[in-house]
Amino acid sequence: MQISDMETQKRYWFVFISNALLLQQDNDGYRVPCATEPPFPMKEWTPRQELPPIDGVPCMSYSLTTPPSQMEGWVTMGLRESWNMLPRAFYNTAGKAAELLYWDSNTKYCGVCGAPMKRTTIISKQCTHCGKEVWPQVSPAIIVRVHKEDKILLVHAKNFRRSEMYGLVAGFVETGETLEDCVRREVEEEVGLKIKNIKYFGSQAWPYPCGIMIGFTADYVSGEVHVQEEELSEAGWFNKDHLPPIPDKMSIARRLIDDYIENQ
Repeated sequence: MQISDMETQKRYWFVFISNALLLQQDNDGYRVPCATEPPFPMKEWTPRQELPPIDGVPCMSYSLTTPPSQMEGWVTMGLRESWNMLPRAFYNTAGKAAELLYWDSNTKYCGVCGAPMKRTTIISKQCTHCGKEVWPQVSPAIIVRVHKEDKILLVHAKNFRRSEMYGLVAGFVETGETLEDCVRREVEEEVGLKIKNIKYFGSQAWPYPCGIMIGFTADYVSGEVHVQEEELSEAGWFNKDHLPPIPDKMSIARRLIDDYIENQ
């Protein structure tokens, strides 16, 4: 899409400045800008991405490396923070935009021959020399709520953004591994427990930068809690009346924990 085409109708502009989302701020809160022209000028080489429309309104995203000199009426915030500020459709589109801009910035050149890559569709590129095609890669990770009688297993990871927070066992799926295999392995590696009755709960796009979280529940079989010290500092069994600080509502971890509380 050419810049001249963009100026013919209004569209939502998902603009990232140093990985933070640009939003308009007024007395009513925060919103994604909607206008015929981008909120700040783009160069011919500015990374940009066409996105699916929201309620019939076209969407476009682009990124800037430095903030404009005039930012009155504008704010930037992290994608996670924007979850609490934007309607879900806009947060989801912002996440998709962030993932595609990340993919674009990391696939400028062919991984086989080193020649420049050329965009062929919104989500594909082809090498201009050897013809290799690439698409955005999504990294799947599991997260699991383990039950033992009326309690669930909660862990404190060393990399949690909130130092006091406890969450659920989670980890990335490895090559050649099923989702269920990954659930068993992560629980055994992180806390030394055997589990059974692994059941799918739900999933969540996780654009930090390009993941998807797949949630499960499972039942305790055997073993004593023994934390993997490289990743965890503490782990234990908790019932709904004595829970430690838990993740924010934006995460599937919180959905899993809230589901446990509601059904006890």
